[in-house]
Amino acid sequence: MSGADKARNKVDRVRGKVKETFGRATGDPQLEAQGRADQRASHLKDAAEKVKDAFRPRRRRQL
Repeated sequence: MSGADKARNKVDRVRGKVKETFGRATGDPQLEAQGRADQRASHLKDAAEKVKDAFRPRRRRQL
């Protein structure tokens, strides 16, 4: 997984946490649920990238 993908997923996760917290603070259950969904989607993207990395052939180090 590239560093850009990791950063993008982390930003999405933080954005979801902010939405969830703001929804809880304002009493908006729809916004709170949307924030949790955004966090869940970010975690699933991370998991998919890890699976792809597991099946990607490793490069041999040249000495």
